Amino acid sequence: MILAGGRGERLYPLTRDRTKAAVPFGGLYRLIDFTLSNCLHSGLRRLCVLPQYKFASLKRHLALGWNFFRPELGESLEILPPQQRISEDWYQGTADALYQNLYTLRRAAPRYIFVLSSDHVYRMDYRRLLGFHAAREAELTIACVDVAVEEAGHFGIMSVDAEQRVVDFAEKPRVPWSLPGRPDRALASMGIYVFAAETLIPALVEDAGCAASHRDFGRDLIPRLVEEDRRVYAYNARQGEGGFYWRDIGLIDTYWEASMELLGPDPPFDLGDPAWPIHTHIRPLPPARILGEDGLAGWVADALVCNGSQVNDARVERSILSPGVQVAPGAVVVDSVLMDGVSVGPGARVEQAIIDKNVQVPAGCEIGVDLEADQQRFHVSPGGVVVVPKEMELPPAGRLATQLGFADRLLKARE
Repeated sequence: MILAGGRGERLYPLTRDRTKAAVPFGGLYRLIDFTLSNCLHSGLRRLCVLPQYKFASLKRHLALGWNFFRPELGESLEILPPQQRISEDWYQGTADALYQNLYTLRRAAPRYIFVLSSDHVYRMDYRRLLGFHAAREAELTIACVDVAVEEAGHFGIMSVDAEQRVVDFAEKPRVPWSLPGRPDRALASMGIYVFAAETLIPALVEDAGCAASHRDFGRDLIPRLVEEDRRVYAYNARQGEGGFYWRDIGLIDTYWEASMELLGPDPPFDLGDPAWPIHTHIRPLPPARILGEDGLAGWVADALVCNGSQVNDARVERSILSPGVQVAPGAVVVDSVLMDGVSVGPGARVEQAIIDKNVQVPAGCEIGVDLEADQQRFHVSPGGVVVVPKEMELPPAGRLATQLGFADRLLKARE
């Protein structure tokens, strides 16, 4: 059961027109592709996606890129928005999303039920988590990772005994439990659970009958199971996974930071790992083109350049160019993410910015250079990342940037 109903308000304006799970990432992908690819490589082939908020683009993406499951082989990918099967409400919380789909759960009659988030970037073999769960005859196993104590207020935090059994659990506590011998670290839930079906289904029914419940796994259902001394265990994914990488893409700044971590000669998360490819929908576009005049090629360094993109006598450094991006002569793009169909005009400059789909950056325009001016036009994150919303119409620049020849700009940049 893949939760995909989040509004993603802290990712606004990237979530203005789409649910959080459908936010583009890494040039070619949507956030949900990472969870779905983990399922695929882990042998999980009976999948239900539970969307709610502005999920038209998510539905279209799943139909185009994830339509290869074979029902005759027991495989399926179902999309289950609120259906008013139990009540007339939308999903009231993560636990309520599953409760409103009890019909599907009972009809599937599984032994184990995975509950997964769709807005994280990570690689994880769920078979190891399941093996840990089964070996301990657990009723619930929570995948977790240690985080800095000062970051613990963003996560569900747990305390465990020597056998990794959870003895306390609190959602976003002000004063978190620290790890034994490591007062600066806390054990945080990744929002990845595996339940015994015989435990989860009655727990969902009980939670739905509690008037004080928020209908949430972290705030209600999991603490209740721990208080009842049920067999709840913590699986430390950092110890169980080789080359572990996991990022919760919850903020504009974390989105930008995770995007930048894809760049460079040795990125901590390798999109090109042949043993664990990330599946997605690939549009039939031509190869990327790097052009230059008078024998001078465009300068592209530490960048991901997707199909259909063109860099023409311009500088692109530490940036991601999604499919169909056009960068015109004299333009400079640094430390930025340009989504599908973005066009950067001649002499324009883009720094530390995220530009959503189909934005035309006028000639000579500057974005990310003067944050005080940008705050009057765009959303600027606490970390200073400028975000231009999808299809925003930008007026012509008040003045054109000085047009330097490419050789002059290249020399200045190297200096």
